[in-house]
Amino acid sequence: MATDLIEIDAEGPSADAIARAARLIRRGGIVAIPSDALYTLVADPLNLHAVGRVFQAKGRESDRSLPLLVSDVVMAEDLAREMNTRFLLLARHFWPGPLTIIAPASEKVPLKVTGNTGRLAMRQSKAVVPRMLLEKLEQPLISTSANLSGQPTLRSGIEVFATMDGAIDLVLDGGTCSGPGSTTVDVTEPYWRVIKEGAVSEREIAECLAAQ
Repeated sequence: MATDLIEIDAEGPSADAIARAARLIRRGGIVAIPSDALYTLVADPLNLHAVGRVFQAKGRESDRSLPLLVSDVVMAEDLAREMNTRFLLLARHFWPGPLTIIAPASEKVPLKVTGNTGRLAMRQSKAVVPRMLLEKLEQPLISTSANLSGQPTLRSGIEVFATMDGAIDLVLDGGTCSGPGSTTVDVTEPYWRVIKEGAVSEREIAECLAAQ
């Protein structure tokens, strides 16, 4: 399978480029796009064939979950089995932005997406391209770093193309991404904990939750 590359303006991509990416995703394809701080692979999380292709493209272990992009808290609520006060406080304070929040997954989310854990990581992005795709498709999207598992993250479209040519369908090349990545916080247990620290500090999370 040959991978296509389309050069775009990351701050104002053409409607045609977004429409082409959306058509591929609807058909079970994988597209690499510029996000807030790095390139991410997006695909349909409700299509098991697409989910399997993402794991294969990255060489990702099947017991590792795939984070999802959502358009807002309402979409996140639809994907979560339950949503506690901490999730809502953090989402309302930091979304859209670089905070990924883990919640119990609802039955509509394939267990394979959760790495067979039943827990789901979700984020609302500030970046233009993911926001436009979510609006076009009106559904959540898998959003996992566009690299091979265990290898450095990739911040330019041409790097993604060179690394993943033949494994994915399309790269929307918006140049170079920069900045710290997303912080991941788990609020499913009695005590919340930061799984990976990025742009949002543990202190900022603690201050937000202390204000409830």
